[in-house]
Amino acid sequence: MTSRPTALITGASRGIGAAIAAALAPTHHLLLGGRDVEALKAVAAGFPSASPWPVELTDPEALATATSALDRLDVLVHSAGVATLGTLAETPVEVWRSTLEINVVAVAELTRHLLPALRAAAGQVVLINSGAGLNANPNWGAYAASKFALRAFADVLRAEEPRLRVTSVYPGRTATDMQREIRESEGSAYTPDDYLTPETVAQAVTFALLAPPDAHVNEINVRPRSR
Repeated sequence: MTSRPTALITGASRGIGAAIAAALAPTHHLLLGGRDVEALKAVAAGFPSASPWPVELTDPEALATATSALDRLDVLVHSAGVATLGTLAETPVEVWRSTLEINVVAVAELTRHLLPALRAAAGQVVLINSGAGLNANPNWGAYAASKFALRAFADVLRAEEPRLRVTSVYPGRTATDMQREIRESEGSAYTPDDYLTPETVAQAVTFALLAPPDAHVNEINVRPRSR
């Protein structure tokens, strides 16, 4: 066992999740969630106290098994997510189901299993949302719907669990592999210098986590600065 507070981060093998892990590594024991075991091992090897936590978030039995050993959890960061763009007329039911399953249902189920551990620590939950969770634009229907639902989930969790601190973070476009794929699907150039860095989003997360105990940071909205 470690004397450090424990943080579980989903989507920790790359992008924003990996940046959040790096930001918390000096002070926390990390459970690095994701599907790619080798990638998680590589990330964990660079931190003083970290362990891979490979689990398929959409598998209820696997999720129940993976969470059963955790009796105390200080921080839960939901960073895993998917995005598929397209008009409503072109978006098939499979995309709607998979997007909502990963971006909303898996978040709700993981949180449900971990509530006893979070309550024991009077812990904190951070949900990496999106600007699409505040404003829905053409071609972003399924993704925006999932992020609006994620916002509602955070609001209800905050109200129902007053001993927990629950923060929704709404980053604008961020320089990640997902953003590269989105720009390709939009037929646009990927220009990372115009976007937030994952490290900037991670700093927003740590701001909420390190707030004094009398403060509850409900929401953080971060956008790239105009150049």
